[in-house]
Amino acid sequence: MITNAVIPLARRAMSTHPALMGMATATSGFIRQMSIKTFSPRLRRREMALRHELPSIHTVRNHLFKEKGQGEVPTIVIGGFVPDATEAVEFQREIFRRHGSVYYINFSRSGFSAPFFFAQLADLIEELNRKGQKPVIFSVSFGCSLVARFFRDGLDAGLSIRGTVMTSPVLCIEDLVRPEGERRGGVRMLESNLKRILRAETTKGDELNRQIERARRCFQALFEAGAENRVLSNRHLSIRKRIMGVLESTSCLGGYERVMALRDAPTTTDGTVFGGPALVLLAEKEDELLVHTSPTLAALRDSEIRARLFPRGKVRTVMSPASGDAVAHASLIFHQHCYNPLIEAWYDRLTTPLRLAVVS
Repeated sequence: MITNAVIPLARRAMSTHPALMGMATATSGFIRQMSIKTFSPRLRRREMALRHELPSIHTVRNHLFKEKGQGEVPTIVIGGFVPDATEAVEFQREIFRRHGSVYYINFSRSGFSAPFFFAQLADLIEELNRKGQKPVIFSVSFGCSLVARFFRDGLDAGLSIRGTVMTSPVLCIEDLVRPEGERRGGVRMLESNLKRILRAETTKGDELNRQIERARRCFQALFEAGAENRVLSNRHLSIRKRIMGVLESTSCLGGYERVMALRDAPTTTDGTVFGGPALVLLAEKEDELLVHTSPTLAALRDSEIRARLFPRGKVRTVMSPASGDAVAHASLIFHQHCYNPLIEAWYDRLTTPLRLAVVS
């Protein structure tokens, strides 16, 4: 009773005193840094094999982090363009930790290489397999395209993966950019920015810089739109600060090479993406970001195609019970109350056989 009465008062006090809110935000960020530590697999044979193939390997090496948890089913988190993986699932971390440790892959700020990303991911999975653990790969938006390519190209051969969760999957550039000449539905801000980046010439540095800067402002606007008319906790504010930091510190080359990685992703919906347990989460308002010609949305909304893509998968639409607060693309931060029950139920079903084996 005391707690229920005190918490609202404390929140109101902080909201009206910027200094208190600033302290709470800083404290929240510090606590996160204490629990999420840098990590490196002991053996990185795939990464080492690429050392002589990439001219500047340090610019494309992604940053790995680990957060300790309970249980034997670890989760590997791969975010979208923004925010970093460490921030994208701030309100899902507790679910993951109940089942095992959490491993985050944050993209390099200075560049990107899909082959090097795949090498780091495979080395991490192999490290966990050596410990007798099979991870769940949890990806968001653009990160889903990387995971899908990893599976489709057979880069998981010889590795054991427990399952995969894809949240608001963007599997190809055609999900965000319509074919030339298609004008129905108007031009979205992100689509316009991506088209300019795709047309930009890397030899013209000033032009590319301008287009990447436009994209930065676009992503900032998307986040602020999600935060609009909400009471933000100190955790939200801490994440916001880090997201803005990522946008400011990511180089033009780093942003450009991620867009090129999405451009190079195949658009085909033939064959199987992942044959094991899978959960695909679509926001009820995916159409506000993804274009109406999106191959991924069309495939996942077709029962026959999605059964072929994910034979043991479930596709769920994440909806908000509140009128006027529909769930937007990859809104894990602002609509965690809508996502988390679906994620938690899937993890519980996935790990039940393991629990029964331990009990027996």
